[in-house]
Amino acid sequence: MFESFRKPFRIAIAFVGLAACGTGAASAQSIPEGVTAYQVSAAFDDVRFDLENAIVNHGLVIDYVSHIGDMLDRTSQDVGGQKQIFVKAQAMLFCSANLSRKVMEADAANIAYCPYSVFVYETPDQPGTVTVGYRHLGETGSEESKAAIGEVNALLDAIAKEAAGQ
Repeated sequence: MFESFRKPFRIAIAFVGLAACGTGAASAQSIPEGVTAYQVSAAFDDVRFDLENAIVNHGLVIDYVSHIGDMLDRTSQDVGGQKQIFVKAQAMLFCSANLSRKVMEADAANIAYCPYSVFVYETPDQPGTVTVGYRHLGETGSEESKAAIGEVNALLDAIAKEAAGQ
């Protein structure tokens, strides 16, 4: 839907399953175990806009935007920060009434996964490279629970990929 806003020369590099493969990232950044991240060469604001639209395109409403980069900059001196971590960084939190119900009907303890979160950031050591991703939810419990949580992970992956132009 928003392809006309994308830069035609945008290059995306997927870092899918790096931790699971034990290979490590091909950049200065490492991707933690249990996290899927996609990198794209683009302006942060463009990718952030694409992420917001990807969430909305899946029929979801963003409940909260966490301005992580701003908070770290604002509190750096107070906590003895030694370096700038992000140029910009945000996390967007949202829920899916349909999937959340399915996940929690399978096991009420799955409330721990709600709301769902996706992140977007740019670091000073890789200007112009923006990372979009999410933390995998543990597919545990009954088969019904595992299947429902798997659907949430698939949704998070689809959103991150869409934002990264995959």
